[in-house]
Amino acid sequence: MSSSPQSSVPEIHVAVDLIVLTLRGGELSVLLIQRDDEPHKGSWALPGGFIEYGEDLDGAAYRVLSDEASLGSGAVHLEQVRTFGAPGRDPRGHVVSVAFMALGADLPDPLRGEDVADARWWSIADLDGISLAFDHATVLEASVERARSKLEYTTLAVTFLPEEFTISQLRGVYESVWGRSLDAGNFHRKATRSEGFLVELDRHAAPTGGRPARLYRAGSGTSLVPPLLRAGD
Repeated sequence: MSSSPQSSVPEIHVAVDLIVLTLRGGELSVLLIQRDDEPHKGSWALPGGFIEYGEDLDGAAYRVLSDEASLGSGAVHLEQVRTFGAPGRDPRGHVVSVAFMALGADLPDPLRGEDVADARWWSIADLDGISLAFDHATVLEASVERARSKLEYTTLAVTFLPEEFTISQLRGVYESVWGRSLDAGNFHRKATRSEGFLVELDRHAAPTGGRPARLYRAGSGTSLVPPLLRAGD
């Protein structure tokens, strides 16, 4: 393989895009920012930014969360989704973007960050007809499907919940993310029989008129065996 002078190396930029998901009012919601600069000035987009020299991917993702959403690293569960690099996805040049999901429980209203005209939560269900900047509609769709899929075979659902929660609250996460109702009894049986998923606590939630519900916390497991499948209750 012959060597090439440095000047002949193609100029490709690397960025991160953040798909920040939480539950608000029982609905799966995503954080979007309104761009204050060209390209796509005034359009809604996912929080994102170029990776700085000497910065690793996770560091860039957490910086974007802080700069554009005022969220600290301890507020969310962060994981990579996939890489998007189609030529022409960004009019400024060839930009390869690494998409990250950032999931959290009851995340607060965002504070408008630098170079951002506005920032707010959008229900996923309300985004029909909203044109997002760049290829962010594709990025968002892939990330939401990743979250829905991972709820079937991993313990990801607990990242949407407080430290202590009821089975009803856990079922609410699945119903909100999957967009469907689940049979309460079947869900309770399947969730509690998955080894390492939940730890039953010796206390109950504050009564709300009926029988007090048992509290649980997340167990040490990361996989659901058997899985909780969307195909059936």
